[in-house]
Amino acid sequence: MSHTEGEGLLYNGRHYDLTNRDIVEDIPFYLNQVRKYGEPVLELACGTGRITIPLAEQGIQITGLDITDSMLAQAKKKAAGKGLNIEWIKSDCRDFDLNQKFNLIFIPFNTIAHLHDQRDIESCFSCVKRHLTDEGRFIIDIFNPRIDILIRDPLKRYPVTEYPDPDGRGKVVITENNVYDRDTQINRVKWYYHIGDRTEEAIEELNMRIFFPQELDLLLYYNGFTLEAKFGNYDETPFISSSPKQIVICHKT
Repeated sequence: MSHTEGEGLLYNGRHYDLTNRDIVEDIPFYLNQVRKYGEPVLELACGTGRITIPLAEQGIQITGLDITDSMLAQAKKKAAGKGLNIEWIKSDCRDFDLNQKFNLIFIPFNTIAHLHDQRDIESCFSCVKRHLTDEGRFIIDIFNPRIDILIRDPLKRYPVTEYPDPDGRGKVVITENNVYDRDTQINRVKWYYHIGDRTEEAIEELNMRIFFPQELDLLLYYNGFTLEAKFGNYDETPFISSSPKQIVICHKT
């Protein structure tokens, strides 16, 4: 996880909510998993509570953990507005000790891609194992890598999204480009924020570790997890080569 991640517009809670305002399709999936595996639930890298809050609204006992102040501030504000009593914890998913065990722990929405090297991955997985009950489940949701995206022209920009600026400065238009480092398997993405009629753009780095399907399965295996199921999307269809997602459900070996 780089020094710049967690700062700037990319991880500003208000901008984050507007950037991802239309993403809701994973919420029924996680609700279904909680019904299968039980509570309490821990969401790693919960952000602004995009998933945490809807689950809590269903009466689920869930804890949200994140490292970014702006994200947690936005999550707390939204939860308070709905009268929800959610425990929010500021901590690093690679190093946390909550003195509690959970029946379900999940790291959603491609967040595992911010764990860039073996030490990061092993540290996170170790924390997860310590906090899972013996019958608990761990869920990872990460995209299935697409070679055509990784090898895109780094000089060309591609559209991401647009939304009204939360500070009233007009429309925010985000475009991106990327350079894939095959040695580290990190896709070095830059997001360019054009806000209103300002001539200068804000530039944010979004460096994503690429996890290929067999690699992810083996990383879990060698870190003490047994894979139970692997889905290709939130409708729980089995994972195949063309699946957009890798959604892994596993338990401690």
